Amino acid sequence: MDHKNFRSFQDAGQAVLQYLYQRFGFNLWMITRVEAKDWIVLQSEDHGYDVKPGQVFQWADSFCSHMVAGKGPKIAPRSEDIPLYATAPINQQVSIKSYIGQPLFHEDGSLFGTLCAIDPQTKSEAIIQEVELIELFGNLLSNILQAELRQNEQIRQCERLEAEALRDGLTGLYNRRAWEQLVNAEEERCKRYGHPTAVFFIDLNNLKKVNDSLGHNKGDDLIQQAAHVLRDTARSNDIVARFGGDEFVILSVENDEMGAKLLLNRIKEALAQAEICAAIGVAMRHPTHGLFKAIIDADQKMFEHKRQIKSEDQKI
Repeated sequence: MDHKNFRSFQDAGQAVLQYLYQRFGFNLWMITRVEAKDWIVLQSEDHGYDVKPGQVFQWADSFCSHMVAGKGPKIAPRSEDIPLYATAPINQQVSIKSYIGQPLFHEDGSLFGTLCAIDPQTKSEAIIQEVELIELFGNLLSNILQAELRQNEQIRQCERLEAEALRDGLTGLYNRRAWEQLVNAEEERCKRYGHPTAVFFIDLNNLKKVNDSLGHNKGDDLIQQAAHVLRDTARSNDIVARFGGDEFVILSVENDEMGAKLLLNRIKEALAQAEICAAIGVAMRHPTHGLFKAIIDADQKMFEHKRQIKSEDQKI
């Protein structure tokens, strides 16, 4: 294994998984991300389990959840001899007779995920003596990951500087072309690191009425006011764009479901204080489907909210 070819966490991960497979012969080696209740496969060296990157399992069902908590060993040549491993729900999904696991960490010491392996056959007790090698590779991957995540913050800033020319003339927000470029870049990061991300669609409900009754200048004022509210309410690293007309979008990067709900409440409150009526749809990126499916889902939820608002208005 040539460490000179470790140009990225992705490259290092693939090299480590291939080396460990050749060394120990387990049928499945994985690098995973733990995000809330999800256990996300980021990379895999698979020889029989048909487990692919992007698949999601329940973290609490896994052997790794017990290993990380210090309740199970990092190496179990006969996993059925470990009560917590023998009764783990993951056994109902795949056949596991032996296990290896090692935590991967963020820079602040919090859990990122795991380097782990399973096999449908029991292994020799001798592999227990290899725990230091597994820990060494875990630390190597953690250090590469930490350095790369720091570097990615700079890359993200460069991407946004390059998109500065792609601004909506009326609001100063990113335009649709900038949005597409930035979303593509974020989707690649999500695939690589398993980042949670939320998508918001916001559509103003009374723009046509304002244009018809007060004129297009007042309509433009409303659009600019909405843009100001959204820009000030979104987090500093979120992407806020205008799709055109009265439709806005927000990509809330590295934000989990709880954070997305908090942001949604802040947006609703800010729009209400500004006396702006809008329909809002929110969707979380799922590792299996990616950001582009989340964008479709958020758009659909926005239209459902818009129909609901219209229906309630008709009842009044």
